[in-house]
Amino acid sequence: MTRERLYLYDTTLRDGQQTQGVQFSTAEKVTIAQMLDALGVDYIEGGWPGANPTDSAFFDAAPRTTARLTAFGMTKRAGRSAANDDVLAAVMNAGTGAVCLVGKAHDFHVTTALGVTLDENVGNIAASIAHLVEQGREALFDAEHFFDGYRANPAYALDVLRAALDAGARWVVLCDTNGGCLPHEIGRITAAVIAAGIPGDRLGIHTHNDTETAVAGSLAAIDAGARQVQGTLNGLGERCGNANLTTLIPTLLLKEPYASRFETGVTLEALTGLTRASRRLDEILNRVPLRQAPYVGASAFAHKAGLHASAILKDPATYEHVDPAVVGNARIVPMSNQAGQSNLRRRLAEAGLEVAPDDPVLGRILDVVKTREGIGYSYDTAQASFELLARAEMGRAPDFFEVKRYRVTVERRKNKYNRMVSLSEAVVVVKVDGEKKLSVSESMDEDGADRGPVNALAKALAKDLGPYSDAIADMRLVDFKVRITQGGTEAMTRVIIDSEDAQGRRWSTVGVSPNIVDASFEALLDAINWKLLRDAPRGIRVQA
Repeated sequence: MTRERLYLYDTTLRDGQQTQGVQFSTAEKVTIAQMLDALGVDYIEGGWPGANPTDSAFFDAAPRTTARLTAFGMTKRAGRSAANDDVLAAVMNAGTGAVCLVGKAHDFHVTTALGVTLDENVGNIAASIAHLVEQGREALFDAEHFFDGYRANPAYALDVLRAALDAGARWVVLCDTNGGCLPHEIGRITAAVIAAGIPGDRLGIHTHNDTETAVAGSLAAIDAGARQVQGTLNGLGERCGNANLTTLIPTLLLKEPYASRFETGVTLEALTGLTRASRRLDEILNRVPLRQAPYVGASAFAHKAGLHASAILKDPATYEHVDPAVVGNARIVPMSNQAGQSNLRRRLAEAGLEVAPDDPVLGRILDVVKTREGIGYSYDTAQASFELLARAEMGRAPDFFEVKRYRVTVERRKNKYNRMVSLSEAVVVVKVDGEKKLSVSESMDEDGADRGPVNALAKALAKDLGPYSDAIADMRLVDFKVRITQGGTEAMTRVIIDSEDAQGRRWSTVGVSPNIVDASFEALLDAINWKLLRDAPRGIRVQA
């Protein structure tokens, strides 16, 4: 059976940049474009040239891609020819092989927002698309507010699509701009559009996630016959975001009927890079990855309940809908006070610690986990701290260095601008290979801002660990979470730290204490020790 071609259109760099709080630099846009190209999408919408300096600079610096780089803009304005519209000219001057223009498909928006007649709007769309085609560009037309427009005036919404197609558009894209159209409506209207004579192989879908159904709406349009689907990495986009390509792509490649019916530019080999691409985008945005994200989230294949973990040991298909490796993710069996020995043995095996089913150490580890969670620790998410705890009970704990003492001070003083600022200073004394080393660090960054006592401690601790310093040079703290686990005068503070290295590994550690600095320091120590277990030079001293 010959599979139909389905085209993937990414708009992370344009619609994704419209996310509140998101602003890509030119260099970041280039990096993201390269990531998308490696993934295998067909179109990369780079932005709106002329709308802002960054987008214009991106098209000047744009990398060569297999994907079709696309510039975005709007149709010509009323009263001007397409050749003499400076806004349209800026889009054309980006020099991309493909250009996507947005135009109104809802009669209410034409008369109210644009203030032109319905016929003038259709004429502007046709003239603009024809101008693109005359210049040798592949023309795409985004029919803005199409579904609202179709419900209000189906004949006019269809006239808009026909005008673009007749002028030479390769694709006309149905946009659920307000994000309020439910999947069954999207499917019904898309089918009606095709029945009215618009070919499905020239029809695209662009959904927003305002009802948490953008992916479902996109699939409904594909089921109805649309053959281009638009979206963004990690679901970035205006308001609640766009259809999430990190969910759509693996669904199309791995789930029926899509896997056997369609082919895309993304191969199964490239799909293994999906999780890394998703997390790299969050890193660029300085965001914490969503743990519950389908396919790519850290918890997407986490099995906490003992019953689940026991079944997973026998056959992963019992509680996993796909193999996590196919999307570049990994299975996690968290440790918690709900865990049984099945979870425990599985988690130990993943850390390279093989234990016989009847080994009494299993019971000891479980008892320690449950006791410590009773006073506020959480090993559900802090997998690295759990491994270190287990190694300690097994007599295989790392012995890289010893912390002899540490001190943190916080001072308020005037800076050179005569403004009161905080400054944190940490002193850490460690013993490495029999030698004591004292390190001092301040929390002030190069911009003069105080990053707090935990930052000062982390810098001081990592400053001089002798032969181990190089092994932790690429390590960085990417998230810091604090929770008070008990109230009143007996309050306990739990700190969870997420760390990451240049190899893309991410691990979590936990510390608990009535003192937030002590809890933070405990989590920092675990983070460094876990990293050294993986990357310390040969000849390290680890207990047998």
